[in-house]
Amino acid sequence: MKRKELIVLLVVICVLVAVNTVNFLRKERLKKSYSLVIEEGRIQLSLNSVSAIELEDLPGVGPVLAERIVEYREQNEGFRSLEELKRVKGIGDKLYQKIFPFLKL
Repeated sequence: MKRKELIVLLVVICVLVAVNTVNFLRKERLKKSYSLVIEEGRIQLSLNSVSAIELEDLPGVGPVLAERIVEYREQNEGFRSLEELKRVKGIGDKLYQKIFPFLKL
């Protein structure tokens, strides 16, 4: 490998590590704040209006699953119940129980 190619590769790797670190720290901070909010019973995300990016902040929900939730909502003119969320591919009982406290209609 040439020196320039090696330098470019190292820069790309550093950028990817930095982005992943920032995302990880952001999610850890949000997990803590969500726990605090839920324990105090103040805030829940509205399933029929929340964005995919906001859904990613839920425990166990990544970008692909967040997009699936939004797509399902758009195709079905919204959710009529929180239980309906289980119809989204990738959301089973275990994940549903994990994110249920953070949601409302």
